[in-house]
Amino acid sequence: MTMHSGAKRSLLIAIVVAVALAPLLEWIVKTHSGNYFNGYYLGVLIDIAINIILAVSLNLINGHTGQFSLGHAGFMAVGGYTAAKLTLSLQAAVPVWAQPILFSAALLLGGLAAAVIGLGVGAPSLRLRGDYLAIVTLGFGEIIRVVFQTTDFFGAATGLPAIANWTNFAWAWSLAAVTVFVVACLVNSTYGRGFIATHDDEVAASAMGVNPVRYKVTAFVIGAFFAGIAGGLFAHHKRFLSPTSFDFMKSIDIVVMVILGGMGRTPGVIAAAIILTVLPEALRTFAEYRMIVYSLLIIGLMILRPQGLFTIGKGRTAKV
Repeated sequence: MTMHSGAKRSLLIAIVVAVALAPLLEWIVKTHSGNYFNGYYLGVLIDIAINIILAVSLNLINGHTGQFSLGHAGFMAVGGYTAAKLTLSLQAAVPVWAQPILFSAALLLGGLAAAVIGLGVGAPSLRLRGDYLAIVTLGFGEIIRVVFQTTDFFGAATGLPAIANWTNFAWAWSLAAVTVFVVACLVNSTYGRGFIATHDDEVAASAMGVNPVRYKVTAFVIGAFFAGIAGGLFAHHKRFLSPTSFDFMKSIDIVVMVILGGMGRTPGVIAAAIILTVLPEALRTFAEYRMIVYSLLIIGLMILRPQGLFTIGKGRTAKV
């Protein structure tokens, strides 16, 4: 079911309102932090927004186009390190009023760098399918991590410290809203029919004149771009980057969000990103049993809802 013009207009209005209200919400959070919020809760909210960007962007690759990438954390690392190096190099020479401009440029450059790496990874490997593609993307993700771990320019194994704390509630949630809007409009556009056709049956899509490799690479590049932006937000939120932050398990976490939310279902993926970000924090009181309980809850959810949290309609595109 294609998104009609009224639905697109409503979604656009909702995104514009969300982006416009984000600075106001940021001001409310700061001015009332002593009464309602503290730094910990605000940090969790920012983590949720970053994970929404990661999950929605991977959902374009794994859910809508039918690929199986295990290297999303690698693209996040490229964006994070690129953005962090730019701001570390220039922040001392930039006046305070120009810092948002520098931050915007750093996020954009980080996203573009990740997209270029995504193109380099996708072009030769996306002729593969299923498990073979998963193994290749896993290998590329580990290569990217090891490169950062062994390169002195990026801090090597000790990481990059003293990164500016420029990621706030407004930046994180505005970019999360933009990511959701761009992916939704892309998938539900005329061009996006190619993603769905590639997912459903590559042979039939090829017979109808659709080039599956082209659509796979496009999805891979766009997904990598938004993962790079999420990496830049992550770097300027945590203020420290280490190669261990982007290991294989980070990619698995993002894949779990997509699978738990429902492959190709954006509302479900967003809900899963929220749940899987909040759940480990809520279980901190269990100390050493926290990850056991966390894993058991995920297993239970997958048994009870194997099709994902949200299943709207019968068709794959009967969703945002």
